[in-house]
Amino acid sequence: MRGRDEETGEFLSPSRSQNRREALEVLALGEKLVSLTEAQLSKLPVPDSLLPHIRDCKRITANIAHKRQLAYLAKQMRREDDDVLDAIRDALEEDGEAARREVAAMHRVESWRERLIADGDAALAQLLDEYPTANRQHLRQLVRGALDERNKNKPPRQFRELYRELRELILGGAQSQDDDGDDAPDETGDV
Repeated sequence: MRGRDEETGEFLSPSRSQNRREALEVLALGEKLVSLTEAQLSKLPVPDSLLPHIRDCKRITANIAHKRQLAYLAKQMRREDDDVLDAIRDALEEDGEAARREVAAMHRVESWRERLIADGDAALAQLLDEYPTANRQHLRQLVRGALDERNKNKPPRQFRELYRELRELILGGAQSQDDDGDDAPDETGDV
């Protein structure tokens, strides 16, 4: 029984339902951690005490034994501070957001490449309006080479080179803007 504070009438501890919801959230977090690769796990702030339990859970493939090991992992995770679990959740969400941004950027570059090949000089003029630092002559040569390769069924060397150039042009400018924001001094005045 959780009891109530006599003065305020508030409950002294969380309800069983709330405890169960929190335990299920930790179990779901454990499942996510088990599904990650070693490289992805190494990027997360997972305590060293949990890593052997995660590896054991990955190693065990029998259904019931896997569930039991996953439950044990969740039990070990519940022993950690809430700050540790929140840091892991934040890192997982940030990684997912970064992957979505990366895929969106790739699609944008591919879209520009297709527009340049399909529309030619009109699309190149639009690209140069948006990115004035672009090398018009080099891009035009790559577009013509990619068209020639496509028409003659040759290997897509110029096509790939055009993608690399566009990626450097489009994402290179965005990355340098992101880097400028990171160099802002913090509260102590250090950079």
